[in-house]
Amino acid sequence: MRLALFDLDHTLLSGDSDVLWCEFLMDEGLLDRAEFAPLNAEMARRYAQASVSAQEFCEFYVATLAGRTLAEWRPICQRFLDQVIAPRIPASAHALVESHRARGDRLVLTTATNRVLTELTAQHLRIDDLLATEVEVVDGVCTGRTQGVLNMREGKVTRLQAWLSEQSLAPQTLAGAVFYSDSSNDLPLLQAVGVAVAVDPDPLLRHHAESADWAILELMR
Repeated sequence: MRLALFDLDHTLLSGDSDVLWCEFLMDEGLLDRAEFAPLNAEMARRYAQASVSAQEFCEFYVATLAGRTLAEWRPICQRFLDQVIAPRIPASAHALVESHRARGDRLVLTTATNRVLTELTAQHLRIDDLLATEVEVVDGVCTGRTQGVLNMREGKVTRLQAWLSEQSLAPQTLAGAVFYSDSSNDLPLLQAVGVAVAVDPDPLLRHHAESADWAILELMR
């Protein structure tokens, strides 16, 4: 059994789930555009430059969930998937996932975006195993805070190692795993697996991939 690990944003998805979510909420009238659009753009810029901490990044977007129950968010997230996310997952990304399924690999979606937003995306991709940033829920209501180890940067390695233990899989499983990502933010996990693949990589990751002789994949989008 081989693990096939996939990042989501700008890898399988043409775009960023968190940024698109905020745009969607502004279109729905659930966030004030004049106030939030500049903050969303600035956070996206700082993420691309790797100049924002994992805590600040994840909590900024998880905060948009505050005050509603998971049941209240569910239909909103379904509309988000149908209208925004699914149309932005190209056929080439689906084909990449399916090629690993056909080989009998175990598929894992690992993303810094929170679980509330990405559960339906994982289901859409028919990926059963999802590692995502967790959302704190108290008395059924989202607090707007994260919970546990953030699934970002070094946290992706920590969370994956914990998941391997929970699944009774040896830590050495990582040595045979393949991981697809676009982002230099994922260098810790890319360096931890046996096969690293840079997908439409950002400039820093492209440079690192070329230096390390990693495969570089350009998806038709």
